[in-house]
Amino acid sequence: MNGYEVAHEIIKEVNKVIIGKEEVVKKVLTCFLAGGHILIDDIPGVGKTTMAIAFAKAMNLEQNRIQFTSDVMPSDVVGFTIFDQAENEFKYKPGVIFCNLLLADEINRTSAKTQSALLEAMEEKKVTVDGVSYKLNNPFMVIATQNPEGSVGTHMLPESQLDRFMIRLSIGYPKVDDEISMLKTKEAGNSLDNVVSITDPQTFANMQKEVSEVFIHDRVYKYMVDIVSATRKNNDIKLGASPRGSVALAAMSRAYAYLEGRNYVIPDDVIAVVHDTLGHRLVMNMVGGREIKSRDAIDRIISQVIAPVSEG
Repeated sequence: MNGYEVAHEIIKEVNKVIIGKEEVVKKVLTCFLAGGHILIDDIPGVGKTTMAIAFAKAMNLEQNRIQFTSDVMPSDVVGFTIFDQAENEFKYKPGVIFCNLLLADEINRTSAKTQSALLEAMEEKKVTVDGVSYKLNNPFMVIATQNPEGSVGTHMLPESQLDRFMIRLSIGYPKVDDEISMLKTKEAGNSLDNVVSITDPQTFANMQKEVSEVFIHDRVYKYMVDIVSATRKNNDIKLGASPRGSVALAAMSRAYAYLEGRNYVIPDDVIAVVHDTLGHRLVMNMVGGREIKSRDAIDRIISQVIAPVSEG
């Protein structure tokens, strides 16, 4: 199978357990192919952990999970050194971050210091403990979750750290028919047992390299930058997207085109990923005591920015 076929087989396997959320599953794989990390803003119980395990199994990845609470320390994430009396030397004990796919549950429940340790590792793809640097696994991806309801005892991620996540998603409640199908599947046994490994870490890393080589024409680059620039001078938006947002939009557009079976990006690819890529990077203004929705502002920007037309 080529990379395109492998990607769609992965989606098919994950859809065995995440029922009725095909678009969410596709966006998650798009982000993984783009080499990014995902923030899921959602209530408990909608399948975040199940989805992470299903992806790890379908891709044959080493997967870890950490439940963030107020007493989780940075060393729990990145590891620590300890003196080994038997060998009379200091030894490094790796933290939970040493895996291919890390599920960081309720990241807003831990301290800002612990959040920073995770986010620095996400950005640098390495950790430094007591002056020694250790490379993270390749590929390395994070699915972090935060519960938007119930802010007592939480430390919400500031804009500068939200920016480290390539996309932000919400899974949402299932439709009635999908929830019935889910109940029937649960009664028949653990649906995760039906997920088959399609690829391996090295093959997936090669697929990420293929994605990075997907062609973007200068006119499409300008279209992306025009959209991002428009967020910086829009009356609905207090703080627009940074250049990191432009980089993320290009990476996501490449990966989306790859999943569509193309080796070049078209404006429709940009539109397909722009909400998930830019929405969490914007600080919105208030009107009548209520915050303007980023989705509405981005929709207006897309309607105003002229998309390039193929000369073909």
